[in-house]
Amino acid sequence: MNKLNNYKTTTALFLTLTFGISSTLPITASFVNPPVVMAQNFQFNDVSPNYWAANFINPLVQKGIIAGFPDGTFKPDAPVTRAQFAAMVQKALPKNQIRSAINFNDVSSNYWAKNAINNAYSMGFLSGYPGQIFRPEQNIPREQVLVSLANGLNYNPNQSVDNILNFFNDSNNISNFARSPVAAATERNLVVNYPNLKQLNPLRNATRAEVAAFIYQALVSQGQLQVVNSNYIVGLTQTPTITDYRLADGTMIPVTREEDSILLTKNETLPLTLTVKTNMLNNGVVIIPRNSQIVGELRPSGNGTRFFAQTLTLTNGQTYNITASSQVITETTTVSKGMNVGNLLKNAALGTAAAAAISAVTGDKAIATEELLIGTGAGILATLIPQFLGLNKVDLLVVKPSTNLNLVLEEDLVIRN
Repeated sequence: MNKLNNYKTTTALFLTLTFGISSTLPITASFVNPPVVMAQNFQFNDVSPNYWAANFINPLVQKGIIAGFPDGTFKPDAPVTRAQFAAMVQKALPKNQIRSAINFNDVSSNYWAKNAINNAYSMGFLSGYPGQIFRPEQNIPREQVLVSLANGLNYNPNQSVDNILNFFNDSNNISNFARSPVAAATERNLVVNYPNLKQLNPLRNATRAEVAAFIYQALVSQGQLQVVNSNYIVGLTQTPTITDYRLADGTMIPVTREEDSILLTKNETLPLTLTVKTNMLNNGVVIIPRNSQIVGELRPSGNGTRFFAQTLTLTNGQTYNITASSQVITETTTVSKGMNVGNLLKNAALGTAAAAAISAVTGDKAIATEELLIGTGAGILATLIPQFLGLNKVDLLVVKPSTNLNLVLEEDLVIRN
């Protein structure tokens, strides 16, 4: 929590210094006669030239609409608060006021973004909540960013709202209040969806990269910036090209799991779900997005255990059969009679047989809790414990998902994108 607060404080201060808080924001000549988008000279540490949003971020930074941080980063995956978005949108899209500012009860007179919030409200980009509440520190979801831009620019859909929104696989997740504005934003090519063009993720908090992309497209729709080449801009006049992408046999897929370690006996088979740690790319296109899920099982193999993958579920819900496995894991730890296993079990998961072994050898019946178990569950513990009674020690295999469970494809994996 302290790290989050420090990040918000740093961001707020930097936005204040970068954007200023003036009450009048004239349209500059650079926006009336926009130059062609050229290659960027400045490079953020965390925004590589082939980063999906680089073509949106860099021009906005050059124009002073958004900014990076003093350490040379942009933090593209960081969320954006309503106050931060107010500062961005009133800077990027200045327009005449359509209503008078109000005093929001949760925005103090010395709050860093008070004038920016007043500007965004007066221009019609943002509104408050009942009771004159603005919630400046609340992260803004993707659909609210699109609603803000569509409403502030007076965009209305020309076609059937449902027909437009049916383009998205998750259109049912769009809030009722947002459906018409999001449809209008989609018609105007404001929507940028990465990595899946048809996945809107309307309720997920918008990231700094996504907000930059939305604002850039809004400026394009106003004729103030040039169109950039991106595979992730939703255009209803274009039918998305379906392409098969291939990850070759031998490709390594880094995976992880919430727990630091998994303990199991040498003869134990455990069903296991792993999370893909990083985006897997093919020619710069994300084939397997980070946080996709791989389901399989740990099986006895020689003197150790080995994970065999069975299915891959992408973040958009698409599921594929996958043939991949880990190395054979032989690392062990010894549990002895009377041993205090508190540190061993800290942030660990247990196979049911491993839990039975620990309980029987140490005499500690309390460790076999449902929260620790994976596999067949607590119901059969009582039947497993007797086989370990009388032992003074037991050796258990130790699997560390973040370090020794990386998977290697055993045959080509074809993903349809």
